[in-house]
Amino acid sequence: MTKLTDLDAILLSGAAKRDTGSLLPVPESVSGAGTRLTKAITGLIKHGLAEERETRDKTAARRTEADVAYGVFITDAGNAAIGIGGDNGNDGEGEGNVAPSAQPDVPRVTKASSVLALLQREEGATLADMIAATGWLPHTTRAALTGLRKKGHTLEKSKRGDQTCYRIAAVAA
Repeated sequence: MTKLTDLDAILLSGAAKRDTGSLLPVPESVSGAGTRLTKAITGLIKHGLAEERETRDKTAARRTEADVAYGVFITDAGNAAIGIGGDNGNDGEGEGNVAPSAQPDVPRVTKASSVLALLQREEGATLADMIAATGWLPHTTRAALTGLRKKGHTLEKSKRGDQTCYRIAAVAA
């Protein structure tokens, strides 16, 4: 899954709220982004989260060739990237975006949940294991351990060779 920047998320969320699914015009909060905005839209298209197609709405046009205007529109993958399932309301029936009725009971996989899963293993995890799983810097990973302690988890430390190994001994209620 592509990691979204704040600007990507703002653009996709704005498009998801529109009946047309258009990324343009951009919200006022990012209207002065200039080159960053151009790069963000290009990246969204490259990753399949948005697509360029013909439009009659001149305010939604990104570019024009001859008499044909092209706009940028959110795709199903773009909706999924921001947590919206199903189609993006572009089926021509004017229904707009419909909130997903019932989400399946699939646990959300986050970096924090990955760390938790590593620590719940019988052998636990070293700092290097957690860094490899999350891509975090060492100080961020240690801060996550502190956060788990604050949430009531009891962490047990042991040695694995010359490295400290962490394991959850008691789960918070």
